[in-house]
Amino acid sequence: MFDALSERLTGVFDQITGRGSLSEKDVDAALREIRVALLEADVALPAVKDFVKRVREKAVGEDVIRAVAPGQQVVKIVHDELVHLLGGEGEPEGLHLEGEPPVAILMAGLQGSGKTTTSAKLAKRITETQRKKVLVASLDTRRPAAMEQLAQMAERAGVASLPIVKGQSAVEIAKRAMSAGRLQGYDVVILDTAGRTSIDEEMMGEAAKIAEIARPRETLLVADALTGQDAVETARRFDERLKLTGLVLTRMDGDGRGGAALSMRWVTGLPIKFLGTSEKIDGLDAFDAKRLAGRILGRGDIVSLVEKASADVDQDKAEKLARKMAKGKFDLEDMRDQLKQLQKMGGLSGIMGFLPGMNKAMKGQMASAGFDDTMLKRQEAIILSMTPAERAKPDLMKASRKRRIAKGAGVEVPDVNKLLKMHRQMADMMKKMGKKGAKGGMPGMPGMPGGGKMPPGFDDATADLLQGQAPKGAKGLPGLPGGGSSGSLPPGFGAGGPLGPDGLPLGMPKKK
Repeated sequence: MFDALSERLTGVFDQITGRGSLSEKDVDAALREIRVALLEADVALPAVKDFVKRVREKAVGEDVIRAVAPGQQVVKIVHDELVHLLGGEGEPEGLHLEGEPPVAILMAGLQGSGKTTTSAKLAKRITETQRKKVLVASLDTRRPAAMEQLAQMAERAGVASLPIVKGQSAVEIAKRAMSAGRLQGYDVVILDTAGRTSIDEEMMGEAAKIAEIARPRETLLVADALTGQDAVETARRFDERLKLTGLVLTRMDGDGRGGAALSMRWVTGLPIKFLGTSEKIDGLDAFDAKRLAGRILGRGDIVSLVEKASADVDQDKAEKLARKMAKGKFDLEDMRDQLKQLQKMGGLSGIMGFLPGMNKAMKGQMASAGFDDTMLKRQEAIILSMTPAERAKPDLMKASRKRRIAKGAGVEVPDVNKLLKMHRQMADMMKKMGKKGAKGGMPGMPGMPGGGKMPPGFDDATADLLQGQAPKGAKGLPGLPGGGSSGSLPPGFGAGGPLGPDGLPLGMPKKK
């Protein structure tokens, strides 16, 4: 969503970071470009004015103008003010579920904003992260099959849904849901209210009655980030009647301009609690202003990448692979598991979005070079075309076997050879790690949990990239296993790894 804005801001920073000194005129010129970039991204005008004013007050001081690296100082100021615009540097504001169970969460929003999907995602998240028993109930009596949709989504999420009783009103369903929650020992009841294509008095009145009955601890507005500043106005109108406690922005993986996400907190004063990042049932991320600001400014979000990897890892398979690695073994079936793990984490495009320096142009270059999500699927298809014996012993594969495998996977023989070469490189790396007694960990990652170990599912090239080493791959691009000549490092990397806004490696304590 923020690719265009990120690319524009990166261009502005490139103009000032290479200079040995900055004048007040230089700062004003950069701020004009930043102002235009934010307005083009559909950020609310009052928010842009306040943002630019705050940056200028800090950027034209003597400490910045005469600093050793004034350009970097300005970048840091922009980063800090962007964090302030998004909600501040405090801990991400999660759900408040204190009180006598069942605690109610009321989901509000316009039709098509993603309320029903978000309700199921939120139920799954609460169940897994807070170990609470959750019941979801659809109060949408108008939209055809709305109740059935939530029931199906709840089944996918592994949570309970309130049985459907035809003919009941939304208020009656709310009463039944809260009663079922008390009688059946549920900790949380999520109420998915009805929406409209536009705000009207009947809908708001119904939602207010439901709120009186359920007395929700959290009232969350689900807003579509692609609607731009209309989402801000929707939040204001709902807050007047329901007293919202937070916002959930959906479709953050879309190609909108992202202005609503940037100015929603500033305009409404309401905290953004979650971001809908995909259509998958687990595609709901906690909102963190600092991390999102880092991604917008092209600094990546390594912490979220590691958390995502850790959450998606199949622990049993990871332990099995660790035992095999300790013996120096790594076959094509293991490689297939690694490819599936990458796909589960969002594929190459999803991972690249978290890495520093990965702007839209670079992603496009990688895609044109063949490094995209279809490559992962093609490689998996090649492995699936092999017999179990061939997967266990790749040395068995001669010319005739390669032709058969290529035909079965719908690829050419050179594609099979590339995969086998990639496997050899990964197997050699696994053997080295096995000899050193490594258990899937990659040393030298400052600030990582578990003593700096990399989570399972990362290959050697990804580890090299995260550690600030030039990996193998396409020329001038971050490399992947099986690539050719060495690639160059993206901006924002130092010898010790990716750099934070303060110029220090991520996770390293600041010097006092």
